Amino acid sequence: MNAPRARSAWGLLALAVAWLAATAWMRPLMLPDEGRYASVAWQMLRSGDWLTPTLDGLPFFHKPPLFYWITGAALAAFGSVEIAARAASIAGAVLGAMALYLFTRRWGGEAAARRALAVLLVQPLCFIGAQFANLDMLVAGCIVATVLALAHAALCFEAGAPYRRALWGAWVLAALGVLAKGLIGFVLPAAIVGLWLLLRGRWRTLRALLSPGGALLFLAVAAPWFWAMQQRFGGFLHYFFVVQHFQRFAGGGFNNVQPFWFYPAVLAPCSLPCLAWVRFGRGYLRDPVRLLMALAAGVVVLFFSLPQSKLVGYVLPAVAPLAWLMADASRVRGRWWTASLAASALLGVAVVAVLAADQRHTTRALGLALGMQHHAGEPVFMVKDYRYDVPFYARLTDPVFVVEDWDDPRATQRDNWRKELADAGAFDGARARQLLITPAAWPQALCRAPVAWVLGASDLARTYPFLAQAQAVRTTGGQTLWRVVNCAGMPNAG
Repeated sequence: MNAPRARSAWGLLALAVAWLAATAWMRPLMLPDEGRYASVAWQMLRSGDWLTPTLDGLPFFHKPPLFYWITGAALAAFGSVEIAARAASIAGAVLGAMALYLFTRRWGGEAAARRALAVLLVQPLCFIGAQFANLDMLVAGCIVATVLALAHAALCFEAGAPYRRALWGAWVLAALGVLAKGLIGFVLPAAIVGLWLLLRGRWRTLRALLSPGGALLFLAVAAPWFWAMQQRFGGFLHYFFVVQHFQRFAGGGFNNVQPFWFYPAVLAPCSLPCLAWVRFGRGYLRDPVRLLMALAAGVVVLFFSLPQSKLVGYVLPAVAPLAWLMADASRVRGRWWTASLAASALLGVAVVAVLAADQRHTTRALGLALGMQHHAGEPVFMVKDYRYDVPFYARLTDPVFVVEDWDDPRATQRDNWRKELADAGAFDGARARQLLITPAAWPQALCRAPVAWVLGASDLARTYPFLAQAQAVRTTGGQTLWRVVNCAGMPNAG
């Protein structure tokens, strides 16, 4: 890459980071997802164990560790602030965006690359996804970059140009995708590029991409963490792959059940007004790059439409190729196109502003209040609810005690915080028996320390009258934080 082209790429990279991070500080972490993943990263940082993700001190294997590694590093550098908690999502969005720009510049020219990059960055799903602290944008960026690196290697091979460095890079990116969210980091790029080559009859190219050296790189990056967790926790591989991958994909008992057409219904309005200008001419898909982008968007949408459980973030890998198609097939230029980009950008900013004004899905105020007055060694009890973001905002160094009827099997049947903690506790039974306590055992646990903290619904004082005599430090959103001194008001005090 010559110097002017390198400076152009670096300049666009800086602009992409600045744009995607511009409002990432504006709003508190949203429960449950943002609070959950940020707190797992915080616990990883404060514990010093960078291998085992933990939720309230218990091994948490719903997802692999790449998000937590990036977020933990950002928290170490910038502190427990929202923009640091969203650093991994911003990184994923930037990775996908720059991969799209570099690929398009090589195979379509500078003007086409800048146009595709601009369309992608203003898409509301891209802009909002980059500022949402969960794993969806990180794995989306890895998937997009892997697909484009594989396609670049394939096109170079077909043109007789050097291709192995790009191919090995694609295998490494696929491994990062697996560390970001699991098997989809490998399965989706393989399905997209494999189908693309088969439809074009490129059997020699397909064989060239099946590189033994690339496979070894993939295993060298992805396998060690999985091996280490299986050595520490028997049954890990079954839980991670069978339960959290195949059963979740095929089952219907998980959250947010939606109809088959859910994702097209989400993508269409979120792509306006740019989508309105698109016109595909006859023979449009004969071009290999155009076919690749169409397949990349279509395969992702179809794949995630199959299971009953559907969340908006799952479809993020389709946003970049769809943005490329909108940039390429649009029939307008000039002020109308500029107005379309501005409208998309304003929509994304408006959604972030609305979310920032909505305080219903956060307990930041309670966490900050706890952090200001809490001292080391004072136990914290969460009753009948686990507020994921409180350890993050309070900067707690020890896990909290969670009070629930853990002996009732119905308590862990739904896909929620109870099941997550119960599943995590199955990997460390001794620790779980200490932290997950029943209402009957709670009074005794509460009286072990001179000062204890209780967080729960404000009407808990009706069930536990001693809370009426405790100090209510902060009440917000129907939740109250109490400070209990010397078991004041409890029947067995003293």
